[in-house]
Amino acid sequence: MSFLLSIPSPSPEWSFFDVGPFRIHAYALCILAGIIAATVLTSRRLTSRGGEPGVVLDIILWAVPLGIVGARIYHVLTHPGDYFYAGADLLRTLYIWEGGNAIFGALLGGAVGAYIGCRLSGIRFWAFADALAPGMLVAQAMGRLGNWFNHELFGLPTTLPWGLQIETTNPAYPVGLPAGTLFHPTFLYEMIWNVIGVAVILLLERRLTLRWGKAFGVYLIWYGLGRSFFESIRVDPSEIYFGIRTNVWAAYAAILIGLVILIVQSRRHTGTPVSAYRPGREWKGPDAEVESEEFDSDIEDHGDDAVEPTGSGEVAATSTSNSRL
Repeated sequence: MSFLLSIPSPSPEWSFFDVGPFRIHAYALCILAGIIAATVLTSRRLTSRGGEPGVVLDIILWAVPLGIVGARIYHVLTHPGDYFYAGADLLRTLYIWEGGNAIFGALLGGAVGAYIGCRLSGIRFWAFADALAPGMLVAQAMGRLGNWFNHELFGLPTTLPWGLQIETTNPAYPVGLPAGTLFHPTFLYEMIWNVIGVAVILLLERRLTLRWGKAFGVYLIWYGLGRSFFESIRVDPSEIYFGIRTNVWAAYAAILIGLVILIVQSRRHTGTPVSAYRPGREWKGPDAEVESEEFDSDIEDHGDDAVEPTGSGEVAATSTSNSRL
């Protein structure tokens, strides 16, 4: 009965299709769809906070390529046995089309790219990061669907009715297990966790002032908590340090960084930013927010300037738009 209720893996023919001399993989389409969805959501959120419509494109043109580079570098460095051995072809470290990308590397590389894009466009880095936070979870949820198409990164055997069917010919199928064994669909677990995370961030934004990077801090904590568990029950090979998988350590690091961002930024900035732009770089369009020079008097103290509470204890008004998408 459990097998009848289980999740089937898609037919291998679904994993790719050819267009002339090019092979298009379903996994790549899932990632691309995630990037598009995240871009649209981030653009709406950033625009509602005073950003020029379309300015997000100026930032992701840096963030996405460097994110891909970071994802590949992280994967190669955390799977040295696959690339560095006697007689190995080191050019294979560049063969990204063969698979092998890591979200934690994408976060690192993407952050560098986003910082560059923000500096060039005049957008505050933390304003962009907060606008991006729920979009990142949307993108990661959609990207995980690609693991289902690839029959990969599944979890330990399970007798639960929603177990995932994996063919015994799969190279990752654990040796010694009988045909028909079901596995935890970790791709589905992470998709659900990420979608819930989007709702959590949006709900918290309605009740708290999640600016100055705080929404992004919540994202790091939420994703790190979920990933630390899902990663620990996967059966794919991984480097182990002190008995813990590499990506579990990375998930712990994400949680720690998220906590540091929340604590530090909560102490440094008790108000909300006047504008999504750095002082002097404000967009002059008809829907632009109030110019920050009128209010930003603590630039030296806060770098990315803040608005502090007024003498009556209330936070100064900071935006003509209070929409939280």
